[in-house]
Amino acid sequence: MQRVLVMGSSGSGKSTFARRLSDITGIPFISLDALYWRPGWATSDNAEFGQRVAEVVRRPRWVIDGNYTRYGAGELRREVSDTVIWFDLPRRTCMFGIMKRVASSYGRVRPEMAEGCPERIDFEFLRYVWTYRRQQRPKLLEYFQGLRADQSFVCFTDRMQADDYLKEITVKQSRASIH
Repeated sequence: MQRVLVMGSSGSGKSTFARRLSDITGIPFISLDALYWRPGWATSDNAEFGQRVAEVVRRPRWVIDGNYTRYGAGELRREVSDTVIWFDLPRRTCMFGIMKRVASSYGRVRPEMAEGCPERIDFEFLRYVWTYRRQQRPKLLEYFQGLRADQSFVCFTDRMQADDYLKEITVKQSRASIH
């Protein structure tokens, strides 16, 4: 596991998981949100964003958190990744995650966000999360169809599975450092 994509709905816990995986393995963490957003929640030019992501993807090791499959060098990321981890959690879990995040981080920039993008209440974003399973999930399922047999695919349907996975990785890392 050297090039890992962590994907799924906002509020699913993918950023927290990706940072923890990075901490455990020592593989650098990359947030697509930090590459995409500009101060004041301004969006990047799609071509420019794709170029920034392509530069990151050429590195030998990374844990990349985020989706952006259409214009964030999505095909290239899928092609060069060796592991894809998908958070396929229920809408209620993701909505609760968003509400908890807003309550705990309101007005502050989270570690995985671009500078100048403090946490806020954004009704368009809440609608995106609410409709994610119906509108975005099918696009990710199609994206995953392009994975090769030599790539690992892991799907979490609840956060406990993700926690157990990290515990397993921690044990493997500990054993490897002993030998």
